[in-house]
This record gives sequence, structure tokens and C-alpha cells, in this order.
Amino acid sequence: MMNRRYFLTGCAAASLAATARAAADTKFDVAAFDGTRVLRNARKYLSDKPITVTAAQSKRSAGGLHDFFSEGDYWWPDPKNPEGPYIRRDGMTNPDNFVEHRAALMKLSVQAPALAAAWKLTQDRKYSDHAAAHIRAWFVDEATRMNPNLEYAQAIHGLYTGRGTGVIDTIHLVEVARAIPLIAGSGSLSPAHFDATKRWFADYLTWMNTSKNGKEERDAKNNHGTCWYLQAAAFAKLTNNSEVLANCARQLRTSIIPLQIAPDGSFPLELARTKPYGYCLFNLEALTTLCHIVSETGDNLWNFTTPDGRGIAKAIEYMFPYIRDKKTWPNPPDVMYFDSWPMRQEALLFGGLAYGRAEYLDVWKKLPADSDVEEVIRNYFIRQPLLWV
Repeated sequence: MMNRRYFLTGCAAASLAATARAAADTKFDVAAFDGTRVLRNARKYLSDKPITVTAAQSKRSAGGLHDFFSEGDYWWPDPKNPEGPYIRRDGMTNPDNFVEHRAALMKLSVQAPALAAAWKLTQDRKYSDHAAAHIRAWFVDEATRMNPNLEYAQAIHGLYTGRGTGVIDTIHLVEVARAIPLIAGSGSLSPAHFDATKRWFADYLTWMNTSKNGKEERDAKNNHGTCWYLQAAAFAKLTNNSEVLANCARQLRTSIIPLQIAPDGSFPLELARTKPYGYCLFNLEALTTLCHIVSETGDNLWNFTTPDGRGIAKAIEYMFPYIRDKKTWPNPPDVMYFDSWPMRQEALLFGGLAYGRAEYLDVWKKLPADSDVEEVIRNYFIRQPLLWV
């Protein structure tokens, strides 16, 4: 373990300096390590045209052309009443759900950040120009933009036209929000379009904070609550909303860490699911990314612990052995996709730099960074470390 003087401190400048020192001491250069992958993928994406929610509609949606629609993953037709309300089968994804909007959003979340990272590496406007085309299509252009709400996300046939749990679908906008200032800074996104994009995210953040669905998700006690605050922090940072950022830091300290992390660092609510390994990885990614964002803005929480020792460091320490060697996982395997994990979990990157843990970075470097498995793409949402470090 590296010297504790590399721990992040409570102000933004010291936080960034400590991260830089830790990276330097481990002789770790993110751009040099990840640049080839970034450019390889970005070149492929240059030929792909933007696709938004207006490209497909479902007859089961109660919304309109510009409204995002998705269906609850684990809900199936009832064999005893095939035309009636769906019934739940936890952990088992219904392959007949409408997924086109979610797929389009995931595509945006893969491509726009990769193109932004490629511009950061090369300063070549062909990458930022193409990323800007995606941003305008989703958030600016009247013909194709998505409405800034998720009123119709994770609907359940015969029961709900939309639910609070649907807010988790926009977890894929977190890294997009991270990429947008870079794209604007390249000159590819005009000041007017940058302002319009920020207004979209400000409007969506307002909806998250005031709507029935948004407030229900905010109050969730498991990974859904973590992801709500992660999104709120990411969108607040983009829109310079210091009040929301401060609240996200406060809730991480007073609610999420004390209620979701056990004294041994585990996530009891995620371990109780039928896909405990995948859910623990997912919640850890959301938790550490949230901590990264709020710590950048001056409220450092990397070293925060409760009186009985619960904290981010303990959560990473708990999962690290099972990321390094999944065969040591002491719990039942996931009912689906267990063989597809782990990926290059960014919790190890953020934790390795925050705590000066070279062993975290060593494992992170060896894990796969890309996947063509839809379930993995859906639940692995931080893919461009160049945008974060």
C-alpha cells in the first residue's frame, strides 16, 4: 500500500493534486494505457448516424413520439392469464420487452463519450464534430430530441404506464454529461447549442426532483437510490447546480453509506438478489462514481467513515478479492450472465488513485474494457477513464 499522504483531501485542488500524485507514483498514464482502445472504437463510430427515441415507438407506450419508453426487465405474461397484467420473475429478463429506446440511449452512452475521449487525445475535430451531432439530435433538435422526463420508463403491461424505477435507465447519461463540456470546448458544439443542452439537463434534473416517479426513485434504499444521486450529481455538475451537488454529498454521507454498506463493506440489499455478484458490482460502480463527482467539487468523501467503519474504502475492499478472482465469490452465482463479469470496473481505478492502492490498478488494467453482451453494456456505464482522470 502506498503512503497515506496520497489520500485525497477535502478541497478540490488538493483532491486533484493527490490523485495526480498517486497516478504518478504508480507510473500509471491513463492516456498511454487506454489510447489505442479509445481511437480504435471512435473510428468505428464515425460512420454511425445519431439514433434517438423518435426512431421507434411501441404500441404499449402511453407516451408520444419524443417520450422515452421502456418496460420492467423481470416482468412476464402470466401463464394463467396471458392477456392480463404481467407477473414478476426476479433476475429473469423478458426478451420480448420493448428495448429500442434503451438500446438507442446505450448506443449514445457508448459512442459520444468515446468520440469525446478521442478528441481529447488527438484534438482532431472529426471526433468532436460527430459527437456533437449526437448531442444535438438527443437534446437540441426539435424533430428528434427526447423529452426531458422518464414518465413512461419501466412500464409494466396491465399495471403501470411508468414507474420510479425507470429513472435508472438514464444512468447512461452520466458519462454523456461528462463528455459534453469537452465537446463544447472543442468548438464542435456552438455556445447556443451548449446552452440548449444544459437547459435539457437542468429540466430533467428538475423533473427528477419534483415528479412522483423521480421522488420515488430518489427514496429507494438499494442501487436505485445510489443511481438517482449519481445522476443528480452528474447533471448538477454539468448545469452548475451547487445546491443539488451539496445535497448529493450530504445524502451519500448521511443515508447511502450508512444504510447500504454493512460494517464488513458488503451490500446486503444487493446480496439478497438473484444476481448478487452483478448487482454488487453495479452498485459499487455507482457509489464510487458518485463519490468521485462530489469529491471533485470540494466535499471529499473518499475517507469518510461511519463510527462503525462503513465507507467507500471498505466497500471496495470487500469486492476487490472477488473482482480479482471471481472463483472466490462465497455467495450463489447470478441466475443470468454470471460468466460475463467482471469488466474493467472503474471502482478499482477511482479507488486505486484515491487510496494509492497499486494492486487495484493492476487488476483494473487486466480486465476487459468492452463487451457486446447487452446486459453488460446496460450495467457497465463508466467506460472512458480519460474523461474522469
